[in-house]
Amino acid sequence: MSARDVAQYIIDQAGPMTSMKLQKLVYYSQAWTIVWADDVLFIDPIEAWDNGPVVRDLWVANKGTFRISEIPDGDSDKLSPEQKLNIDSVLNFYGDKDAQWLSDLTHMERPWREAFEQGRNTQLDLETISEYYSSIEPEVEAAGAG
Repeated sequence: MSARDVAQYIIDQAGPMTSMKLQKLVYYSQAWTIVWADDVLFIDPIEAWDNGPVVRDLWVANKGTFRISEIPDGDSDKLSPEQKLNIDSVLNFYGDKDAQWLSDLTHMERPWREAFEQGRNTQLDLETISEYYSSIEPEVEAAGAG
């Protein structure tokens, strides 16, 4: 499973969107799947860029495209029903937010901050992601995401 597959599913469900918003929704899909399923959603590393978490391979696939409507080599059929349900929960909670709001939110959260403090484009640590989002899970579930 790749981030491209997840991104294609998000586009299939939510429609075309900016690259920055898509990157954040892919990131939150990974983060919450780690918490809810105790497993990663995709294997691609997530890096701490200026505007928040970014999957470099997904960025390269859509480089130069502002509004994304299709992901090269993305196949949403690779996702299991459970994975799709997790992503749907993320979309229900974060999907109506704009790209800048999502970027600002990631900047307030420990996984991006700790990685970015080590240097631009540093990979986010999956254990830190798991610990951080597990600690706020009740708040998110109460808001309807879980």
